[in-house]
Amino acid sequence: MRANVIAVKIDCGAADERCSTTTGVYVAIRNRIANQLQNGARRLTAYLPSAQSIEKFQSELDDVRDKIGDTRMERLFANHQGPQLLKWLHYLPIYERHFSPYREVGSVSLLELGVYRGGSLKLWREYFGPASQVFGIDIDPACARFDGDYGSVRIGSQADPDFLQGVVQEMGGIDIVIDDGSHVMKHIKASFETLFPLLSDGGLYVVEDLHTAYWPSFGGGYRSRRSFIETAKGLVDDMHHWYHRRAASQPFAKDQVAAVHFYDSMIVFEKRKVERPTSVMVGG
Repeated sequence: MRANVIAVKIDCGAADERCSTTTGVYVAIRNRIANQLQNGARRLTAYLPSAQSIEKFQSELDDVRDKIGDTRMERLFANHQGPQLLKWLHYLPIYERHFSPYREVGSVSLLELGVYRGGSLKLWREYFGPASQVFGIDIDPACARFDGDYGSVRIGSQADPDFLQGVVQEMGGIDIVIDDGSHVMKHIKASFETLFPLLSDGGLYVVEDLHTAYWPSFGGGYRSRRSFIETAKGLVDDMHHWYHRRAASQPFAKDQVAAVHFYDSMIVFEKRKVERPTSVMVGG
């Protein structure tokens, strides 16, 4: 039984519409319920993980809702219905901070690496509007079923430069890339090295779930040279190439990386033509 069906069938008693609210924790709770269902059992309250009553379950949902702010992105996420959507809650205000200026443009071309259950494509479509172009790629052929719902879906590997270049060519260019794909270090690097140079001037490149950069099973490790966290640190050094004589880690780093924003498990890169810094004194 699919988890999104289970959510509809939960007996909430006198509870309000919050029972159907999709949040990161709620999705996790629903999935745990789904995994514990046996032989088509009907009484879901008997299978609630770590909760002895519907009241306890409601309390968990209320706690999550209290952590969600009132930005447009957070409201869309909190009221999301449809294909499943799973996000860390602290990502939402980061999205708002960096994405909100692009909503004023009227039309944005966005490429997401990793489609999963299709819910994020709906989020981006609703946030950026109907005039924007939303594409997603995934290596799982099953994700092709989401093609045309809220964006276009293409099947292929995020580590395949030819495939990525073909998608960007089909899109006619890209303004925003969101890497929510395999989270494997060598895949993240391959995508970044291919797609960042193809971003429009003023574009954004977002890499998510970088806690995996510390896990050897994903090709990372604490301060490992293979970690994408360390790659990003190198790009910070490249941004300051005016002040040292070290070679750039990437050929595009010296004049295209305008800013690198580090957050818990996420890095946001700004692409913009970079000129040599100029110091000017005024006044007095």
